[in-house]
Amino acid sequence: MYDAVLACCRWLENTPWGVTVRDSSWMYPVVLWVHFSGLSMWLGTSLAVDLRLMGVGARRQTAVELSNGLFSWKWIGFGVSFVGGFLLLSAEATTYVTNTSIRLKLALLTPLALTWHLVVQKNTRAWTQNEHTSAIGKWAGLIEFLFWISVVTASVGFLLTNAVVLRRT
Repeated sequence: MYDAVLACCRWLENTPWGVTVRDSSWMYPVVLWVHFSGLSMWLGTSLAVDLRLMGVGARRQTAVELSNGLFSWKWIGFGVSFVGGFLLLSAEATTYVTNTSIRLKLALLTPLALTWHLVVQKNTRAWTQNEHTSAIGKWAGLIEFLFWISVVTASVGFLLTNAVVLRRT
């Protein structure tokens, strides 16, 4: 199984976009900035709704009004961060696949995205029927919030361990 994953990583690194991002002196930092910008947009809009579900923040809008208002920005942020992350992975896939932190980040992002999309986004209206968030809505917001903290922690771990690996080579 691991050999198949490494073969896919080698193929990904040899794609035109992988070679371009890796070999250019300016592409990797620009793509990294794009990835962080999209991730910040996705994270910021998701956390705003999560915090509102938990009862934190200004009460000018209900959680459902806030969620509906940020819906497009969430998807734009998700799309930008996905494309940027894919391009970054394409540049150094065989190096990244051996890093425990990046594997943890990707493993956490799957349930995070599913939780965000399938649970929180679809049920926000039901959880805020009477201007107050139900207990289930508060717990869902807290769980997604904790997923985000875990993803960010894994990302920082990846950045730190990857910097050490690059410094050794």
